[in-house]
Amino acid sequence: MLKGKTALVTGSTGGIGEAFARAFAAEGCNVMMNGLGDAAAIEKLRTSIAQEHGVKVAYHNADVGAPAEIEAMVRATEKQLGPVDILVNNAVVRHYHKIEDFPATEWDRAIAVDLSAAFHTIRLTMRGMKQRGWGRIINMSSIHGRMAVPNRVDYVTAKHAIIGMTRGVALECADSGVTINALMPGWVLTPHAEGQITRQIAATGDSREKALNTLMSVRQPSQRPIMPADIAAFGVFLCSGPGAHINGAALPMDGAWQAGFMLTAGNST
Repeated sequence: MLKGKTALVTGSTGGIGEAFARAFAAEGCNVMMNGLGDAAAIEKLRTSIAQEHGVKVAYHNADVGAPAEIEAMVRATEKQLGPVDILVNNAVVRHYHKIEDFPATEWDRAIAVDLSAAFHTIRLTMRGMKQRGWGRIINMSSIHGRMAVPNRVDYVTAKHAIIGMTRGVALECADSGVTINALMPGWVLTPHAEGQITRQIAATGDSREKALNTLMSVRQPSQRPIMPADIAAFGVFLCSGPGAHINGAALPMDGAWQAGFMLTAGNST
């Protein structure tokens, strides 16, 4: 069903975005990758995905915090691969400060990358999707799009807002053949998570397994990290025939994290 379609995935040079790029390539999609990293390593990744799946894979180094660069990326995708059929807004930046210490420049950067970038990619691709009568948009929110944590007000705000954007846009395209949904993963075993594990080991001297268990014990009741490939597989399902009935949803993949939070909160009253 997806063979020959074009997918644009922001923040796809590693982690969840890379998993999406691989998953859509495996389904026969041509893929435009985007993100940061060493140029040689990105080229090796791009080439390997293209060769493994026999599809076209391109890369654009747009800074998705800059609207003009986003537009250049979308136009390059259209020119090199064809109109964007599948859009995954995954790029993210992270900062950690108390609000009174939060640099204004970092706040502006986070909102630009974590929220406004999705607005611009959708703005630039929606018309064509509607005209063709088919499109799939996946916005990456987070468990923190439903539950706040301290010292991350930029991330929490953006991930809450991306759900609102998803719902609002869904009503605009509900009868067009285009769907838009937000995914809300919990703790995913990404390079960012691996950094948390490394810091836990350095602080405690624990084994990797024990450090991972410690991090899980205060997060997901499943006690298992989520793998990027599992999130990407869910995204592929949203692009399937049955997935057409899911629109405007905020979909958790969190090992019962939210359920556990609600249970704890309920028991405390």
